[in-house]
Amino acid sequence: MSNLINLVDYAKRNKRHKVTFERTELRTLLEVYSRRVATGEWRDYAVDQHGPVAMFSIFRHSYETPTFSIVKTRNGKGFDYAVMSSRRTLKKAGSLHEALKVFDKPLSQLIN
Repeated sequence: MSNLINLVDYAKRNKRHKVTFERTELRTLLEVYSRRVATGEWRDYAVDQHGPVAMFSIFRHSYETPTFSIVKTRNGKGFDYAVMSSRRTLKKAGSLHEALKVFDKPLSQLIN
């Protein structure tokens, strides 16, 4: 015999383990991204979700590895944000706005 599963209950149980970007966070990320696209520095982005990590990756060219990644992770009561370039952490912060301040500098200073 088969068991019926209430999909709403199943989704609620499994949702608390996933980390996602909220709508306001995505809007903030896309504002920063669009400014750099307008100057020709960035060309593509991707949003990934892997259980306890959400990642917004930025590419100079679509066929390359990400130039930058903004990573959101759970830290007990809230979330932590980190801006990464390759395997190097450029900035860690408790808020997205604070982490994105790293992009106030010219890109040449960030990558070198």
